[in-house]
Amino acid sequence: MLLDRRRETHKLEHYEPYEFQRKWHNARGFKTEKPAAQKLLMAANGTGKTWCGAMEVAIHVTGKYPDWWKGKRFTGPTVWMIGGKTNELTRDVNQKLLFGDPSNPAALGTGSIPIDCIGKRTMKPGVPNAFDTVLVKHATGRWSKLMFRAYEQGPAKHMGIRVNGGWLDEEPPVEIWSQYLRATISMDAVLNMTFTPENGMTEVVTQFMESLAEGQALVGAAWEDAKHLVDDKGEWTSEAKQLWAGFQPHEREMRSKGIPMMGSGLVFPFNEDAFVIDPIEIPKYWPRIIGIDFGSDHPFGAAELAWDRDADTVYVTKDYRESRAIPAIHAAAVKPWGNWPVAWPHDGLNTEKGTGRQLRSFYIDEGLLMLPEKATNPPQSGQEEGEGGNSREAAILSMYERFETGRIKVFRTCKNFLEERRTYHRKDGKIVDIRDDVISAVRYAHMMLRHARTETVRRRKVAFARGASNW
Repeated sequence: MLLDRRRETHKLEHYEPYEFQRKWHNARGFKTEKPAAQKLLMAANGTGKTWCGAMEVAIHVTGKYPDWWKGKRFTGPTVWMIGGKTNELTRDVNQKLLFGDPSNPAALGTGSIPIDCIGKRTMKPGVPNAFDTVLVKHATGRWSKLMFRAYEQGPAKHMGIRVNGGWLDEEPPVEIWSQYLRATISMDAVLNMTFTPENGMTEVVTQFMESLAEGQALVGAAWEDAKHLVDDKGEWTSEAKQLWAGFQPHEREMRSKGIPMMGSGLVFPFNEDAFVIDPIEIPKYWPRIIGIDFGSDHPFGAAELAWDRDADTVYVTKDYRESRAIPAIHAAAVKPWGNWPVAWPHDGLNTEKGTGRQLRSFYIDEGLLMLPEKATNPPQSGQEEGEGGNSREAAILSMYERFETGRIKVFRTCKNFLEERRTYHRKDGKIVDIRDDVISAVRYAHMMLRHARTETVRRRKVAFARGASNW
């Protein structure tokens, strides 16, 4: 009984985040090596995004950072502002997950914040059982402070406040988000949002999806990423399937994938049921090729394609995405896939200032079998190899046709590709090239699919050593 009670009142000690939750906690900011200053977890309904947000608040205000923590870290107590749509929802969602069921005094301490860390509490006038402020004991022995605010109270109730942290569960109006940003000016701070994009491409969603500012991070999650919503085979549970059936057709992608309802804005607007498959064993006679997208001010991306020539179907079998790492690290992640030809974009010809060497040469040094020439579309009749150009629209159209005709399949394990596909969209007719690192790697490999090979490693290395232009 005592052990059960302690587990109920010290949930922080037993928090084991899913992969996507840990990724969000530890996210690095766009164009920076530092932990993200503003993070959005835009996820499907029921994935555990709100619990994830509550746990991060608990970690910061108590100073009890787990061993796996690589995110923002404060050295002392902090001041936080917690927000939801209404006072009642803020109480019934945010407060409940942080401190326990508001309607049951005996439940105090059964949220994310350990019971022995909960200090003085003041109540919100006119809202039964709702906290206005709460003191939380920090590991240093001093006190952190939480303040609860609702979007419905308007910007005025958020003015004049300075905080180290903010957690907004459910999407805030842009004027409220602006007040949270203002509250962190000149402060050592982090702002977190957790929501499902039910309102579509709003100003807040659009900013994170289309024009990430330095220090911001966007992480997505679908039902497939939440272990409690899938079985041992990675398929939806019966409960998840029932929920899917009950949703309106136009909102299913949003509720199960965390995708804003953008309609024709999506570049590949196809239901994942049509192309996502469980991994299969790839026959030895299927040609393979790897594509990479060099990271500079964005993550490095890589993907492996296998080609069933008989059915002219391409399989995305592996993917990789990582930022803040040197070529040796990226190459070490890709090399275990096998010694397949590697397609690369034109910026591989850029020279490094210090050495004057081309970027692609660093990957050659690490043992990757880089194709002799940059990725180009297949040449038309009468053109020579390499004269097909590198038009992105032409390459995207070719991939689109595969999706449309069922001639592209993606292994369920390719989480990065699937995450990017869900938000890969156009604005004013132009592709928004943010969060497309693995998609770009797939595009380069698909452009050079004609160079995919099944020869032995020795023969490929010999061909490369001889400077062959066509593998």
